[in-house]
Amino acid sequence: MTTPSKEMQFAIHMAEAAGEILMKGMGSGVRVEHKQRETDLVTEYDRRSEACILERIRREHPDHRFLAEESGLSGEGDEPLWLIDPLDGTTNFAHSLPIFSVSIALRKGGQTLLGVVYDPTRPECFWAERGKGAFCGTERLHVSKTAELGKSLLVTGFPYDAWTSPRNNLDHFADFAKISHGVRRLGSAALDLAYVAAGRLDGYWELKLSPWDVAAGGLIAEEAGARVTAMDGVSDYLNDEPSLIAANPALHEKMAEVILGRG
Repeated sequence: MTTPSKEMQFAIHMAEAAGEILMKGMGSGVRVEHKQRETDLVTEYDRRSEACILERIRREHPDHRFLAEESGLSGEGDEPLWLIDPLDGTTNFAHSLPIFSVSIALRKGGQTLLGVVYDPTRPECFWAERGKGAFCGTERLHVSKTAELGKSLLVTGFPYDAWTSPRNNLDHFADFAKISHGVRRLGSAALDLAYVAAGRLDGYWELKLSPWDVAAGGLIAEEAGARVTAMDGVSDYLNDEPSLIAANPALHEKMAEVILGRG
């Protein structure tokens, strides 16, 4: 196994500490608030988890910037940027469904250098550094070899505005449900990508995400051998509202043809 760098170890420890906070709140009747939409939830544990992570970054790397789901963007310039989702799967967490994660990535120079996705309920820690492979704990990860959509198990998610927006992914969901072994909806984009990396799922697609949802998981999937792109095939999929496809190389193009076939 590749020994994780000092920075990677720092990210893993932050994710694990945040995960401990989330497990203390799991099933405890957490207070739920709504953001701009009825379907976009936030809990006190989102904020506690994020505060734990940001406090450590500020203490150890006061010159670093961060983009966090609840706190937004800090600082300006070219300093290293942490992308943080302190609780990916808030709706699951709020309903005491144990499928959620902590996602942390570090970017510099237009590249994601490292990423960690931590599932505190199992517990499993998925991590990767650019050019060094992807791991779950000490086990190296590899994407599946499934080459046919008809034999694939896929995963997706739906945007928070699915109630009102015609671009809601329901059409693509129906298309893939008819031509695959099945389509799952777990409720955590970071875990979806980690599971593609682990070969548990063959492919993933989703619309209208946020950078903190997919920065860490995207790198983990790439380092496990997945092809991860924007819907139009562009390799730089991180923008203000990422929409992406992640799959083993044999399936990626076939998934893209189904999605882009609708225009």
